[in-house]
Amino acid sequence: MIVPASLYIHFPWCIKKCPYCDFNSYNKKDNIPENEYIECLLRDFKNDLPLLQNRPIHSIFMGGGTPSLFSPASIGRLLDEINKITTISKHTEITLETNPGTIEHHNIAEYNKQGINRFSIGAQSFNDIALQKLGRIHQASNTIKLVENLSSLPLKSYNIDIMHNLPGQTQEQLLYDIDQAISLGAPHISWYQLTIEPNTIFAKYPPILPDHIDSINTGITKLNYAGLEQYEVSAFAREGHQCIHNINYWTFGDYIGIGAGAHGKITNLESGEIYRSWKTRTPKDYLQRTSSFVAGEKKLSSTDLAAEYMLNQLRLHKSFSLQEFTKRTGLKSSIISKALSTAEEKGLLVIERDVVSTTKLGKSFLNDLVQIFLESEYAYD
Repeated sequence: MIVPASLYIHFPWCIKKCPYCDFNSYNKKDNIPENEYIECLLRDFKNDLPLLQNRPIHSIFMGGGTPSLFSPASIGRLLDEINKITTISKHTEITLETNPGTIEHHNIAEYNKQGINRFSIGAQSFNDIALQKLGRIHQASNTIKLVENLSSLPLKSYNIDIMHNLPGQTQEQLLYDIDQAISLGAPHISWYQLTIEPNTIFAKYPPILPDHIDSINTGITKLNYAGLEQYEVSAFAREGHQCIHNINYWTFGDYIGIGAGAHGKITNLESGEIYRSWKTRTPKDYLQRTSSFVAGEKKLSSTDLAAEYMLNQLRLHKSFSLQEFTKRTGLKSSIISKALSTAEEKGLLVIERDVVSTTKLGKSFLNDLVQIFLESEYAYD
C-alpha cells in the first residue's frame, strides 16, 4: 500500500503572539527576512525530497505563525520552485492560513493567482470584545470583508476557525459566533474549545472559562442543519469540502515538514519503518543553517505506532477497519485488542466484523477514549 504524502510549510512570525497560543511563533520585531527564509525553505525541501520516495504531494498546508505576512510573490515563488523539483498536480489542495488582521496588507486574489486554492481564516470570534481578550489584532468586520472577497475567487474551499468557551462568553455569544460563520456561507468550519496550554500567557495568568455544554450541542445541531457534517472532532464541512491535508494526518498518512520547528512523519516504503523528525526551532537558528535543517529524528516503536495511530484515527467521526490499522502501522491488530475491549466495555466503541466505530458516548468523552490507548499495555504476539 502506498501511503499518501503531504507537505507542511511553517512560517514562524506573527505581528503579535496571542496569549493562548503554544505554536512555534514569534513576534515580528523588524522586517521579516522574507527572501532569505524562502531560500531556506527551498533548501530544506530539496534535502527532504528523497523522503517522498517518488510519491506525489497530494496536499500542501502553509501554517504558522502568520503565513499571510509573506507577500503573494514570495508564496508564488516558493510554489513554483517546489513544482520544478516535484510536480504539484492541479488537483493538489494548497492551503494558506490567513489572519484577518494581516491579509489587508496584500490582495487575497493575488495569493489565489499564485496557486493557493484553499484559505483557512483565523476568525476565532465575531465579538470584538472577545477578540480583544484573545489578543487578536483584527475585528469581526475584517473577517466578514475577507470572506466576502473570497466568494468571487475560483477556490477548492475555505475554512473559518471559531473558538468557543471564551473568557466571559455567554451562551448567546457562543451561538452568535456559529450563526455568523454559517450565514457567511463557509463550506468548512473548525469549531473548537479554547484550552489553556502550558507555557502560554494564559497558563501564567489563567482566565476563568465558562462551560456551555448545552449550547455546544445546540451549535452542532445548527451546523448539521446548515449542511455542515461533523467529520472530525472539531471540523464541520459540506460534502466535498473536507480538508484533505488534515484527513491525511488523522488517517496516519505521511508528511514532510519544512520551516522553523516543522515536524514530519515518514514511512520507509521498503522496510515499513516509520520515523518522526523535527527541524531547527527558532527562526534565527534556522536561517543560519547551511546544510541540514534537521534538529532530531526518532524511529517509532511498535507501542508508539499503535498509540499514535489510535490517537489520530479516533479524531475522525467515521469507522475504520482493523485491516486499515495493520496497513498503516505494519502491526497485527491483536496488539490493541486489550485496549479495544476496555473501550467497548465502557461503551465508548463498538466493534462489528473487525470494523471499529466510536459511539455517541465515545465522541462526547473522546479524551477518556484516547487515554485508554495512551495508557494501555500493548500485547505482542
